[in-house]
Amino acid sequence: MKSLLRISFIMFVALFISNYTFGQDKGKRASPPMEATGTVGEANIKVNYSAPSAKGRAIWGELVPYGKIWRAGANEATTFETDKDLSIDGKKLAAGKYSVFLLPNDGEWTFVFNSISDQWGAYQYDEAKDVLRVVATPEKMKEKSELLAYKVADDKLWIMWDDHKAGINLK
Repeated sequence: MKSLLRISFIMFVALFISNYTFGQDKGKRASPPMEATGTVGEANIKVNYSAPSAKGRAIWGELVPYGKIWRAGANEATTFETDKDLSIDGKKLAAGKYSVFLLPNDGEWTFVFNSISDQWGAYQYDEAKDVLRVVATPEKMKEKSELLAYKVADDKLWIMWDDHKAGINLK
């Protein structure tokens, strides 16, 4: 009788654990996937990224340290896709899909376009695969942005988070 109770208890626990584990919404991420799209001339631009929240944390120079390459989002590396060749701040970028990284420093941020578009974070980042680097000057925003956001507008690619934003010219 004791072994029947023991087996029943084990089966109940296993059923409870499996319902709890498999019943959870695995699609919800702390940093949700987002997409920013826009048109520059005849080029269609698409930026895919995961948007972390500030959650009251100090972002620039702290959570995102100065002088270190950053995946410019959360989870997978941020990607930038264009169906036509572009000029970014006067430098050519061929049509294609790229990962985008940011190298922030106090007073200047470098946008980095890397040829390996499918990578997780910046763990496998290889500077030798960079195809373009463009320097931007960050600006203080009037209102804080809780979520990291990208925007393609006014012939620029913008990154905005917390109390700062920076944009690069697209043509």
